[in-house]
Amino acid sequence: MTAIPLSPSPVRRDTLTRRIRLLVAATIAYNVIEAMVAITAGTMASSTALVGFGLDSVVEVSSATAVAWQFSARDPAVREAREQRALRIIAVSFFALAAYVTVDAVRALTGTGEADHSIPGIVLAALSLAIMPFLSAAQRKAGRELGSATAVADSKQTLLCTYLSAVLLIGLLANLLLGWSWADPIAALAIAAIAVKEGRDAWQGRGCCAPSTHAPTATADACGCATGCNCR
Repeated sequence: MTAIPLSPSPVRRDTLTRRIRLLVAATIAYNVIEAMVAITAGTMASSTALVGFGLDSVVEVSSATAVAWQFSARDPAVREAREQRALRIIAVSFFALAAYVTVDAVRALTGTGEADHSIPGIVLAALSLAIMPFLSAAQRKAGRELGSATAVADSKQTLLCTYLSAVLLIGLLANLLLGWSWADPIAALAIAAIAVKEGRDAWQGRGCCAPSTHAPTATADACGCATGCNCR
């Protein structure tokens, strides 16, 4: 195993902080557009999955805003103090999304609503499937190196958008090509299940290796985290 420094230098920390700010800004901008398109198209097509996807974009904006608020502080001690509150905001947003989507999906499955086809939704899902992995990977890498649980949690939320995009795309295509209108609420329930898991992880602060202040070095494990870290 290769030894790696547990804590980046002050100059490196400043670089990582600026990088996270830029990635968060890009995430917010994209998700605002994504939310407007998805919710509008989903409402027109009575698509629970598409509306849920749009609401997930709203949650991602709130999550990224929470991270931006945390990293707006120049003092590292202040950023650390804000971290737990930001994680709570991210977690509650996930839970709220899951509750709404579940109720609407059950309503659709019980026959009180049926989704129409949505070409704009299919295009949006495919575009997000192509873009989101890159944003997520860049922020997760910077967050792990910096030891920020909120940055990593927010990157996981961006990665969640990739999974949701795939689920949404499958559901919308099944409805369009095979006439399976029930595929839409099933996709929505899958979105809700993933959201609950990610909300629980964010509440518990999982997903980041925070640097330990007691050991001078650590070695990287198979997951990319450093052994000897306080992995949360």
